[in-house]
Amino acid sequence: MISIELLVSQVEGLERDELERWIAHEWVRPDGPPEHFSFHQIDVARVRLIRELRYEMDVNEAAVPIILSLLDQLYELRRQIREAGALIKK
Repeated sequence: MISIELLVSQVEGLERDELERWIAHEWVRPDGPPEHFSFHQIDVARVRLIRELRYEMDVNEAAVPIILSLLDQLYELRRQIREAGALIKK
């Protein structure tokens, strides 16, 4: 896990106040209290995805939570299909 300072330094062009806004919108959900946020690798990947959506794909801020929700649903369905496949093989 990494700190907010390290995350901001690792993601090119990421501003701390921007990341804090994404946390407030619950687009990124770090562990710990605000003064000691800890980010997992999945959080880092999500931050990079949000940056890509916003600044490379020019997705407006209102559309980001919709896209994130759809992606979360897709990943959950994929996980369920893998679990079902494993049960069928038994």
